[in-house]
Parts: sequence; C-alpha cells; structure tokens
Amino acid sequence: MQPFTKITGVAAPMDRANVDTDQIIPKQFLKRIERTGFGQFLFFDWRFNEDGSPNPSFELNQDRNKGAQVLLARRNFGSGSSREHAVWAIADFGIRSVIAPSFADIFYGNCFKNGTLPIQLSEEQVEDLFQRAAAQPLYQLTVDLENCTVSDSTGFYATFSIEPFRRHCLLHGLDDIGLTLENEAKITEFEQNHPTLA
Repeated sequence: MQPFTKITGVAAPMDRANVDTDQIIPKQFLKRIERTGFGQFLFFDWRFNEDGSPNPSFELNQDRNKGAQVLLARRNFGSGSSREHAVWAIADFGIRSVIAPSFADIFYGNCFKNGTLPIQLSEEQVEDLFQRAAAQPLYQLTVDLENCTVSDSTGFYATFSIEPFRRHCLLHGLDDIGLTLENEAKITEFEQNHPTLA
C-alpha cells in the first residue's frame, strides 16, 4: 500500500450529499477480481453519457478538476452497500483523500485499508472549501497527515483527527498484510519452535 504523508493537489468539488457506493462504482463492474483497473469505472453513470461519451457537466470531467488528488464532498459520503470496490475505484482514479462532513462507517474503514485518507471536517469548514473552490479556476489543497492539517494558498487552515493506529498505518503504507509482515521474524521463530506433527 502506498504511504500517505503529505500531498498538494487539485481539489475537485462534488456538490452532492449521500453519494452511495453504487454511484461510486456501479454493480456491473464488480466482476473483476483484481484491485486495480476500477478507476475507469468511477462514477460511471455520471461521468459518461448513454453513448459512452464523457459528460461535460460532470465535475471530474471538467478541465479545472483533471488529475484531482482530493475530492470535496457533502455529508454521508460512501453510504449504501459495503463494497470495498468503491475505495479501489477512488484510489485507482488517483484520488488520495476525500474531505466531507461525514462518511458511512464501512466506507470510512475501507479507506484506511486501501491508502485513501478520509477527512471529516465540519459542515461550515466544508462549505468554506466549496466556496473557495468555486472562486478559483484551479483550486489546490495541501493535506498533511503527519500534522493532521488541511490548508490552501488563500488562508484556509483546518486540523482534523484520525485514530492513532489508522494514522500510523497510512503513514507507513501498512495494510492488513503489511501489519502481519512487520512480525515476520517472530512468526518464523514461532514456526521453527513449533514444528507440525507428522
């Protein structure tokens, strides 16, 4: 898993509340068995018209939001089914952090397991970010996990809290397998001292 320490990148505002996982990655794309390749299907029903052409009115298709690494969202982001594919699609698309007033619990947990940083700020702070993004042709945010801050070049500054264990895992790029491998020497020692019976 790619570590997350500090990024500065384009912040794309998605002014929609209650975005659920079926909108993030529609069910017809869940047949893949790899964790990669889902980015092309992210927000598929919104990003593309029925003829397959890009929908120019969709936020992530607009030139100002191309290459976005931060997604600004409204409350209850990631609701609906528990599919982990939703975070896989977000990460594969290149988005490293999602900022919203609230998240669905399972989606929130899945973010940490897949190298994506979900940041919960107040409704007022998120509204401030939307206003700042609307006022600039290219809006960028700096997300600093080491110091737990979000800032921009126009004076916005906010702190956020992350459970220490989850913060540690993201900073060091540790998923469940990575955490296990941190104890590889102890596991090997145990296996050597406890051989299986024939």
